[in-house]
Amino acid sequence: MKIFLFLFALLSFLVPKHSKSQYTLRLIVNEVATKNLDDVYVAGSFNNWNPRDEKYKLKPYGTKRRAIVLKDIPAAKYEFKFTRGSFDKVETTAKGEDVPNHEINLTTDASLDFSIPGWKDDYPDKPIPNTASPQVKLVDSAFFIPQLNRRRRIWAYLPKSYATSKKSYPVIYMQDGQNLFNRQTAPFGEWGVDETLDSIIAKGGKEAIVIGIDHGGDKRMTEYNPYDHKTYGKGEGKQYIDFLALTLKPFIDKKYRTLKDSAHTIIAGSSIGGVISLYAVAMYPNVFGGAGIFSPSLAIAPQIFEDVEKAKLGPGFHRIYFYAGREGELMIPDMDKMLSIIERKRNYETRRIVNPLGKHNEVTWRKEFPSFYEFIMR
Repeated sequence: MKIFLFLFALLSFLVPKHSKSQYTLRLIVNEVATKNLDDVYVAGSFNNWNPRDEKYKLKPYGTKRRAIVLKDIPAAKYEFKFTRGSFDKVETTAKGEDVPNHEINLTTDASLDFSIPGWKDDYPDKPIPNTASPQVKLVDSAFFIPQLNRRRRIWAYLPKSYATSKKSYPVIYMQDGQNLFNRQTAPFGEWGVDETLDSIIAKGGKEAIVIGIDHGGDKRMTEYNPYDHKTYGKGEGKQYIDFLALTLKPFIDKKYRTLKDSAHTIIAGSSIGGVISLYAVAMYPNVFGGAGIFSPSLAIAPQIFEDVEKAKLGPGFHRIYFYAGREGELMIPDMDKMLSIIERKRNYETRRIVNPLGKHNEVTWRKEFPSFYEFIMR
């Protein structure tokens, strides 16, 4: 017993401090320039950028300061911003300019101090230019979703040749439609899908129609999740993909000249939108023959591993493109776990891309889109 205790003590002494896997992060806001009576929240990669998460509301600390202590945080690089409950009320500079995400590479307990010189709603909105190319059309401003009894804006990118040719085109269905084509509707930046495809096609690349489906605002986290979640609520993802496969696709196939088979029908999305896109290709493999899965937040929907494993990835041949950056401790391991499940199946081709500098935002996904398009259209 004495020898065991001695060895245990010796090993404890020899284990370096950085082997500790979880840490405490204290965030202190020392000064808020305006609206200093309003509640302040922190939204970041540790809570899926929820701007009004009650668990991440700062508490009074002294006479003027506010603080929050995040305990048992895994070692990783995190990004975050302060809000007053929505991204329309996110922190800015004293001139109302956007501020970059705060970043910390957490490898030990840490305490950070901040001041908030302004809020986005303190400043009148400046006119934002419409950056959508002439190829982007509004399909419907309020398309009915019978499976959820809601309405949603739908966009379509049509290649330049569509108006003069008689040929049919592959179709890519993409989530978060307001972020795909137009800076005017994209609060965090746009993917620039239209400009990217215009450029690729002008150089002789393949053509495709892209259908963008706007997310549901406060319903995004439930519509893009097939499973119930203790924070976000009852999952509505099953009904949402039923809408895509059984309602929207037949409508698009009737309205436009499309190649209707699964080999020419692709689905794509990012973050939780990547989760629902993966779920769609697993549950409707006869409809969607390929997928672009960008920075998938699989940790929010852990049941998806079992469902994909059970799913028959067929009939026909499927291509699935996975991309991730250094976006938290679980992002890449979860993606690789999903890849290992899919690669045990037949009739598949996958591509795995990891960008060590990649962030969880539209700017990064915009840069990655051409590589996905080249892979999925071969």
